[in-house]
Amino acid sequence: MMRAALLTLLLVAVPAWAISRDDAARIAQERTGGKVLAVEQQGTLFRVKVLKSNGEVVILKIDAGSGEVH
Repeated sequence: MMRAALLTLLLVAVPAWAISRDDAARIAQERTGGKVLAVEQQGTLFRVKVLKSNGEVVILKIDAGSGEVH
């Protein structure tokens, strides 16, 4: 009984991300029109580095739960 309760607690405590790394890259590319250089997950955010057509490199932070760009 205790084991089942612990397993349930662990399943609830582990976040289920609403978006994947690929989703974050797609969101960043669509938002900037640039080329995605890198995607890193930092806690609940994806940090996406993008090279824009004008040569500028920008970093977008995208919420892994909602897909919202910060």
